[in-house]
Amino acid sequence: MKEVIIYTDGACSGNPGPGGWCAILMYKGHEKLISGYEKDTTNNRMELLAAKEALLLLKEKCHVKLHSDSSYLVNAFNEGWIFNWIKKDWHKPDKTPVKNVDLWISLSDLNKKHDIEWIKVQGHSDNEYNNRCDKEAVLQIKSNEKVTENV
Repeated sequence: MKEVIIYTDGACSGNPGPGGWCAILMYKGHEKLISGYEKDTTNNRMELLAAKEALLLLKEKCHVKLHSDSSYLVNAFNEGWIFNWIKKDWHKPDKTPVKNVDLWISLSDLNKKHDIEWIKVQGHSDNEYNNRCDKEAVLQIKSNEKVTENV
């Protein structure tokens, strides 16, 4: 089985507000950077979307080491939150609906398709790939805000 390393990050200017996301996929010495922008979103949505979009690029079942600075994303899988949400029809223990269900459903399906290690990294520290993802996610916001201002 192929082993793919992925780093992801999301950013938001205001929360909610304009947001950007980025992922770097690495396989056998090759890197692919993907990124995107949403006009009105939240930071959590951007974190989840980065992971989803990266995993969607994988054409066959892979062993994935997915690194994120989002405790929300990593803990959902490592602490079993998502499995409890599914059992409770996408509701949290306090019976309130889980936010971002559309993205969680996709991530749950992708987690079943691939062998994924969800790895928490420290944000805004010395991790080269996390820092690159953060810079690109922020650049997506800045670039798209400038386009919007000029329209």
